[in-house]
Amino acid sequence: MTKQISRRRSAAYTLVEVLVVVLILLVLTNFALPSYISTVYTSRMGTANANARAIATAVQGRAITANAYDTTLADYTTDLGGQLPLNPCTNTRTGYTITSTATTASIVASAGTNCGTWTPKTFSVTL
Repeated sequence: MTKQISRRRSAAYTLVEVLVVVLILLVLTNFALPSYISTVYTSRMGTANANARAIATAVQGRAITANAYDTTLADYTTDLGGQLPLNPCTNTRTGYTITSTATTASIVASAGTNCGTWTPKTFSVTL
């Protein structure tokens, strides 16, 4: 008489299978994470510059009617839809600087720490 040995495959994964999956995930993360962080920084920088451009448009519009530049950022909340735009690089609504002379004004976003190392664009307007 021979005994039949029945082998059933377990429903669980082996240690080698789990380690292979973990290794694949680590390799994918190694390539994907730096690209993701770079994309987030680029997006934040673009948003900060676009918001500075919107503030420059509001500064120019008010200067045309008042015949002078106003450097107080909070004075432009009505012109910008009720609130100042968020600077994603500083994570504040006051992360923009307006400097002016009698006939020109410059608007620039603050660099902050949430965007890595970058130089913001300066938007100049003239009366």
